Amino acid sequence: MTVLNETYALSNDVAIPQLGLGTWFIPDDAAAQAVRDAVEIGYRNIDTAQAYGNEAGVGEGVRTASVPRDELFVSTKLAAEIKDYDDAVAAIDGSLEKLGLDTIDLMLIHSPQPWDDFRGGDYAEGNRLAWRAMEEAYEAGKLRSIGVSNFLQEDLDNLLEGANVVPHVNQLLVHAGNTPVDLLDYCESKGIVVEAYSPIAHGEILNNPEVTAMAEKYGVSVPQLCIRYTLQLGTVSLPKTANPDHMRSNAEVDFEISAEDMQALKELHDQDYGESSEFPVYSGK
Repeated sequence: MTVLNETYALSNDVAIPQLGLGTWFIPDDAAAQAVRDAVEIGYRNIDTAQAYGNEAGVGEGVRTASVPRDELFVSTKLAAEIKDYDDAVAAIDGSLEKLGLDTIDLMLIHSPQPWDDFRGGDYAEGNRLAWRAMEEAYEAGKLRSIGVSNFLQEDLDNLLEGANVVPHVNQLLVHAGNTPVDLLDYCESKGIVVEAYSPIAHGEILNNPEVTAMAEKYGVSVPQLCIRYTLQLGTVSLPKTANPDHMRSNAEVDFEISAEDMQALKELHDQDYGESSEFPVYSGK
């Protein structure tokens, strides 16, 4: 499972593991064990968020894991509703306290708009104020790197107008069937590493016949193909699971998708998220 040992270098030279554990939907009381299991298997990148309601459990898992804290890369996200400086300052400290950690390896603004107005109004000034709080926490050493999530090019451009630090990361919905090629290229041009959340399309891609046939060709599962795809795009892949068996199989992706098949997956459009369409990140609004 060599992918668990691979890292990318952020623009500030902080190393980020290429494969991480997403913890969305893992309850707080189950998060610590999920983190400990993942670390035991070899994961070193753990992703949470204020909105997930499990920072305390994730932090406990990190503090009680079988490897030292400095071998783990822990990310969290500033709640999407926070669009001012003072609230952002308080929330950053709140995450440090909930996680029970002295530093957070990566903190992101969870969305350019509050969830109840996703892809809606203009929050450019609020994002710049929140970003200033993140920059100050970064400069103070509370955060080792800072970034954004769900930011489109226009959102990034708005932020960069007043930024001292270019975001190190943009965490996006990226999977076979939904590959925002132009946005990926734009992030690369700015030195922004992209993290792919929901690389298995929240599970719905398991029913896609083209993807199933391609996975069979490589002798792998559909999730393994989808995770490998996001890695070959040059993104950090963040499949989410609390199941140790799935954690193991998600990391068994040391195979190569051909250039032809990568192109086919890039051109695939499958954005049926089933019941999950009620979430703004899947419906686009």
